[in-house]
Amino acid sequence: MRLLSSFALTLLLFASQSPIQPSPAPVTTPLPPPTVRIDDYRGNAARIIGAALTSDKAYQRLAYLTDHIGNRLSGSQNLEHAIDWAITEMKKDGLDNVHPEKVMVPHWVRGEESLELTSPVSRKLTMLGLGNSIGTPADGVAAEAVVVRNFDELERIGEGVRGKIVVYNVPFTDYGATVSYRLTGASRAARYGAVAAIVRSITPVSLNTPHTGAMRYDEAQPKIPSAAITIEGAELLQRMNDRGEHPVLRLKMEAKFLPDAESANVIAEIKGSDKPDEIVLLSGHFDSWDVGQGAHDDGGGCIVAWHAVRLLKELGLKPRRTIRVVLYTNEENGGRGGTAYLDAHRAEISKHVLAIESDLGTYQPIGFGLGAAAPAQARSNMQEIAKLLSGIRADRIAANGGGSDIGPIVAEGVIGGSFDVDSSRYFEIHHTPADTIDKINPKDVASCVAAMAVMAYTVADMPQTLK
Repeated sequence: MRLLSSFALTLLLFASQSPIQPSPAPVTTPLPPPTVRIDDYRGNAARIIGAALTSDKAYQRLAYLTDHIGNRLSGSQNLEHAIDWAITEMKKDGLDNVHPEKVMVPHWVRGEESLELTSPVSRKLTMLGLGNSIGTPADGVAAEAVVVRNFDELERIGEGVRGKIVVYNVPFTDYGATVSYRLTGASRAARYGAVAAIVRSITPVSLNTPHTGAMRYDEAQPKIPSAAITIEGAELLQRMNDRGEHPVLRLKMEAKFLPDAESANVIAEIKGSDKPDEIVLLSGHFDSWDVGQGAHDDGGGCIVAWHAVRLLKELGLKPRRTIRVVLYTNEENGGRGGTAYLDAHRAEISKHVLAIESDLGTYQPIGFGLGAAAPAQARSNMQEIAKLLSGIRADRIAANGGGSDIGPIVAEGVIGGSFDVDSSRYFEIHHTPADTIDKINPKDVASCVAAMAVMAYTVADMPQTLK
């Protein structure tokens, strides 16, 4: 998840709260001329786009995944069912080298959970426990709620939260900044003796929809249970807190970890014709949270990467280099799939030409993001290739891009990028029961397949190296 995944964001520093100061205009260095000749690829690009836009095969496969298998949390039978299904279907598609690669993943289970306001009125509050949280005692945790708007308010109250439940009512600004409260809020409250932490869901919009997601513990602090409530619930508690009514909550959570479970990354390829040892990697993550169907996050990203390669196979387009699809496991609450891929493929990492991750939802594509550290020649070539996608308005190459699953190989020097879409509404349903197939437009899926396939094919087939 994400613009980055919730797990990867544990490494983010908090955004500065100082007033914005005028900054000088950025100094840009002109890019070198592109070495790719896109005129050589216009014909095949048109074939790819035409075939993609007149097919609903990718959408129908995503619908089957979401309707017949559903959400896919690490360690669950649903995820393993999805992995077996994908392998079977990829082989039917005639893709090369289809196989699983074993990954041991954390196995967190939610169990039964509830949150009740018991005073000054009695009311059930809609909630979701946060991933990786501990549970409560069987009879729950009951305590007065202390509502804060930010970490600064928590610090000012300090020991005043001892024995109480801290509620972070933090309005959404952007995901990177606001998610800090979900990630670290429990341990920061525990430092002052709080018995539980509740965070306003990380979203700009709510229809009484709670958002789950990963949290992490500071091992130097006591572990306390942590959950998310809706904007409506957080604002209710804020009003009561402001009136001095001292709301009391009872939180019950059966959450726990079971022993690590065996899972797998799924690999499939089109082998290159001339340089099969050089690899262009397309990816998404196959696991999801245990609510909704995992449609946008990230079933759609996986199906788009898969069908980009499937479409090339169907059209008989075999590039010089190998295009590899990776459906990663355990992005949401551990990141072990990305690490396992690096470990399994360390000997060939230097042969990875480009790695693209699709994990921003499956909306209208707008282009690709390229990591800031990417060589200037690679950026020049990708900007040139993107011109082939102007007809479907997917020709932007953003200044930054990447993803948590490809992060380990990017750290080893692989050029990394993201598949960028119009994700302006993504965080309305992110990590919620509302992440279902009906929120996805079949035309957007087709356009995403087209954009991913054109970029991957051209990078994989160009005579020169990308960089």
